[in-house]
Amino acid sequence: LLLLLLLLVCKVGMRMISRLVKSVSKGLAIGVGLGAVGSMIVSTEDNTYTMLLNISDRLKRVEENLAGVKKSASKGEFGAGFPRFTEECHSLLKKHLTIDIYDQLKDKQTPNGFTFERSIQSGVDNQDSGVGAYAGDEDTYTVFAPFFDRVIEDYHGGYKPTDKHVSDMDATKLVGNCNHEAVLSTRIRVGRNIRGLGLSPGCTRAQRREVERILVKAFSTLPEGLSGQYYPLDGMSETDRQRLVADHFLFKKGDRFLESAGSNRDWPESRGIFHNNDKKFLVWVNEEDQARIISMEKGGDVKGIFERLSSGISAIESAIKSAGYEYAHNDHLGYIHSCPTNCGTGMRASVHVKIPNVSKHPEFKNWCEKLRLQPRGIHGEHSESVGGVYDISNKERLGKSEVQLVQTMIDGVNTLIAAEEALANGSALPSQLQ
Repeated sequence: LLLLLLLLVCKVGMRMISRLVKSVSKGLAIGVGLGAVGSMIVSTEDNTYTMLLNISDRLKRVEENLAGVKKSASKGEFGAGFPRFTEECHSLLKKHLTIDIYDQLKDKQTPNGFTFERSIQSGVDNQDSGVGAYAGDEDTYTVFAPFFDRVIEDYHGGYKPTDKHVSDMDATKLVGNCNHEAVLSTRIRVGRNIRGLGLSPGCTRAQRREVERILVKAFSTLPEGLSGQYYPLDGMSETDRQRLVADHFLFKKGDRFLESAGSNRDWPESRGIFHNNDKKFLVWVNEEDQARIISMEKGGDVKGIFERLSSGISAIESAIKSAGYEYAHNDHLGYIHSCPTNCGTGMRASVHVKIPNVSKHPEFKNWCEKLRLQPRGIHGEHSESVGGVYDISNKERLGKSEVQLVQTMIDGVNTLIAAEEALANGSALPSQLQ
């Protein structure tokens, strides 16, 4: 009877060993349990009942171990890669990225191969970011919508995922101007990107080269008044470089925020600057966006500068369509940009205006906020003012048309100029600021 029982145990044990060996061949870690089972099977202990109980207990542990290995192999620990943020960090990335959203998006990528991890890397590296996230292509905003919808709604004043954006470049609708001696210069720019060729954080080298090829060809077709010359940064002569620096046309390699985003890759290849013959119409190629189109001149003729910009945008778009491409655009986000703050119009209408008394007033920033304006130093974002001269622009980009935003800038700047005169004369402030 004992002999038959042992044979039965051996038979059962061998079947279990066979199953476990198959599991091992699939890469499952069962070495300890398998060794224990084998040693129990060949054991010559006299107490057969105890031996059977031990076998049963060991097999149960092996099964539990196998189940745990399978579970851990199929999915990593929840939130294991969630970014760490400092207490000083106040970015929209930190505000809106939850562990649930991170776990939902961390393994996804767009058809162009751009991952969620890459989209947030700049904000992780630079904890002083305002936003902290970039799009690598147009699909970023849909594939990673659970996160980007929140950021866009927050930054753009409650703009919902169901809202629609409308464009309007009709300069005849503008009322008034900024023709005042306090206004030193005016500059209006927009960003444009070409559908299907990626955005600066996620484009390939080949895509970036194709963008340059398409745009350089477009420049050659521009009508009189907009025609000029293109200057590639790669291989630029020292003479051209010094002249472009003197004209304040030359853009530099992106800052640390764009560096972390991946926008500076292969610098300066396929980057360049176009300007027309009278230096009032410019296009930066493959900077933060594929095309940054700029209209500028001394003084405050905002309406005339806007008209030139509108003509240039249309002429370049026609050439792009002739090449079989189109601007990246949809009804919800308007014109697509790498930074979610620029989606919509991608427009920044600005003036350099001398307002020494207003800029020293403790309510200056609050006044700008009330007028929906954004103040900066004259050398761009994060720079300081010089001699009371500030760069004042529209703050909004999305949910309002180009005409509306330029009108906001005109009205707001004229209000600040009126406040400057009031402070200098000791008279009452404009009603908009009271």
